[in-house]
Amino acid sequence: MVGFIVLGLIVFGVVGFIIQIYNNLVQLRQRVKNAWSQVDVQLKRRYDLIPNLVNTVKGYAEHEKATLENVTKARTMAMNAGTVQEQTQAENMLTGALRSLFAVAEAYPDLKANTNFLQLQAELSDTESKIAFSRQFYNDTVQKFNTSIEVFPNSLIAGNMGFTPADYFTLQDEPEARETVKVEF
Repeated sequence: MVGFIVLGLIVFGVVGFIIQIYNNLVQLRQRVKNAWSQVDVQLKRRYDLIPNLVNTVKGYAEHEKATLENVTKARTMAMNAGTVQEQTQAENMLTGALRSLFAVAEAYPDLKANTNFLQLQAELSDTESKIAFSRQFYNDTVQKFNTSIEVFPNSLIAGNMGFTPADYFTLQDEPEARETVKVEF
């Protein structure tokens, strides 16, 4: 009788331990999703600023049509990206297109002095800082989640319960894309 009670307590303890690990992994996975949604909010803010910026530049640099189209295309690709990896590639392209746009703006002194353009520059710069912070927070959260599913004994449970590592949001394809867009004139 005492043996059954001890065996029952051991089984109960093991089941409780597995439930605790599982719940912790679920909680971390939800934090990763939340952190990504914070990145997404900042990216959408950036996307909302870009058409205004393009329209402002368009008024001064009408013959720079290819540059303006590249920014618009890159924005569309970034907005339609589905995975973190696709988002990374699209953001690299968008950052490069924005750099080209600001390089074009250098050739137009009237544009550089335009109040609307200056305000949009400031907002974009602020947004780039927020994106960088959100990306760092997301990657920190991913690191905690990925570590949690790889350590023993969590790895035994994570593998059997369908937990897979999350992707980091890094700008590794283009070294110059690691820098924020500079909007200084």
